Amino acid sequence: MTTSHNARATRRNVVWGMSSLSALVLLFGYHTSTEQASAAPAVDGAAAAGTATFGAASSGSAPSSTSSSSGTAPRSATAPATAPATSSASTPATVTGQAVQTRYGPVQVQLTVSGGKVTAVDVLQYPDHNGRDQQINARALPILVNETLSAQSAKIDMVSGATYTSNGYVTSLQSALDQAGLA
Repeated sequence: MTTSHNARATRRNVVWGMSSLSALVLLFGYHTSTEQASAAPAVDGAAAAGTATFGAASSGSAPSSTSSSSGTAPRSATAPATAPATSSASTPATVTGQAVQTRYGPVQVQLTVSGGKVTAVDVLQYPDHNGRDQQINARALPILVNETLSAQSAKIDMVSGATYTSNGYVTSLQSALDQAGLA
């Protein structure tokens, strides 16, 4: 009987030790939202100007961002539409939606329209003040852009976990579509 009791006690100690080790690994492996992402996206020409560029050829890529000493990318608060677009235009036109203030920062969309269709989407402004914002938007913005290019309207699905960005994106998108005459 003492042998089975010793075996149970040893088993209990091994389980307790492994549980403690697992808890420590999880505790030290957890990344907080204030940490920078370990694999920062590359900065390209558009990112140097404070924009993320997405289009048919670059869909599915993560947005690029730059940071100044205050933790935000330099961006203009408003950018007027560079040219009104019409549904019969065959020359690409660029239309900028309104900057929409969200809980975490502004979101602004710019569309390239050709032949009455949205051919590219540039996200001029989006929250990127900390690592968590960057992580969320690196995942959410390519999804929103792909939805826009597929739907050709503002009737797109929200991205789970990026509700504020999604709402700001859709509002700015609708503003740009209205200016382009595609609403």
